[in-house]
Amino acid sequence: MAEPSAVTGAPATAAVDRKATYRTIARRVMPLLVLCYVASYIDRTNIGIAQQGLKRDLGFGPAVYGLGVTLFFVGFILFEVPSNALLARIGARKTLARIMATWGVMTVVTLFVQNEIMFYAARFLLGVAEAGFFPGALYLLSLWFPSSRRTRMTAVFFIGIPVSGALGSVMSGWIMHSLGGVGGLADWQWLFLIEGIPPILLAGLVLLFVTDGPEQAKWLTADQKAAVRADLDADLRDKGETKQKHSGLLLALRDPKVWILGLCACGAYTLANAVSYWTPRIIANAGVGNVLNLGFFSAIPPLLGIVVMLLVGRHSDRTLERRWHAATSWIVAVFAMLAISVSGGNVVVVILLLAVMAAAHYSGLTVFYSIPSIYLTDRAAATGIAVVTSMGSFAAAASPSLLGFIESSTGSLSLGLQISAGIILLAVVVLLVGVRPGDLRERRR
Repeated sequence: MAEPSAVTGAPATAAVDRKATYRTIARRVMPLLVLCYVASYIDRTNIGIAQQGLKRDLGFGPAVYGLGVTLFFVGFILFEVPSNALLARIGARKTLARIMATWGVMTVVTLFVQNEIMFYAARFLLGVAEAGFFPGALYLLSLWFPSSRRTRMTAVFFIGIPVSGALGSVMSGWIMHSLGGVGGLADWQWLFLIEGIPPILLAGLVLLFVTDGPEQAKWLTADQKAAVRADLDADLRDKGETKQKHSGLLLALRDPKVWILGLCACGAYTLANAVSYWTPRIIANAGVGNVLNLGFFSAIPPLLGIVVMLLVGRHSDRTLERRWHAATSWIVAVFAMLAISVSGGNVVVVILLLAVMAAAHYSGLTVFYSIPSIYLTDRAAATGIAVVTSMGSFAAAASPSLLGFIESSTGSLSLGLQISAGIILLAVVVLLVGVRPGDLRERRR
């Protein structure tokens, strides 16, 4: 039997080039996972562009739009943990395929909305359908990559957010501009029809090409599988995992750090909503009225976010530091959000500030979501990440209605953005005080 390495604590597998092995895994696993996340985020946030048509054809104002976004998260919250409890039983591959197929169907069904009640029901059911995808995908990464390599892979996965923001904004703007009235369908109906098809197709690709860990991968050699398993097992030993009689859900719920991170997630999701759902509205309020231009301008902030997010994720892995990378990113986002609230509506200034806010959001989220799987045991990881995500989703559910109500009452998003900035700043304090450096035990592998 191979002796443990003095550097990594894992059994020595000198014949295996670990760097090359993980590059191979990344090339096989990450592209499809990123595509799935792109489709997920487009279908979740395309309502930001569609609201222009919904307001014109169905009379939906900011309050209706905000409540619709909120109800998405209500369905999401109710089914997030149950979905991931099933994941541990039936596997990530089948779970992710099921989620993508159902959310694609629900996106298509949204084209039949005719009134507020139908709109609310469609958004709620879309949240139910999508529940579990995000923590399920992060759990899948924990089955393939040790913690010292996982943040950069999380950053690659999170490329799906800015890519969906850029691609989705341009594509949605083009659909809304070009297809209205074709075949008797309104522009927003074409939007939901076209953008609901890709996740259904991707669900089939997941069933064909995704495996639940290295042991099932026919494209890895036996030595490579053993090396990856050794690294993952070493992570578990570092976390002090022992056999427990409790289920993964109970293990997660009994860990106070899960609740601390859940409170931090409230700030992360408040920021995410400001970036994902309100960017088109902020740009429109700055004087951009043409829907095609709105789509193009909305695509600019995510482009900067891609570069900054990858750099921050790589630096966090190189230094094995997580807390301050996430906290600093969120502090930058807070300053950008406050500046937007008092910018006076200059289009150039607003877009630049939105770009800074988006880059800070993507960077902070990437590092933050590497934290749960660093210290949670393998059995608690899937449900623990789901609990953290569900708690954050409470803020995600409340903030759209709050901002929509504030805009309807004051005619401006400024106060809503300032309140959101305060929530994010509180999350920074909770992260730095509640999660100690010693809680994140990592070694380079």
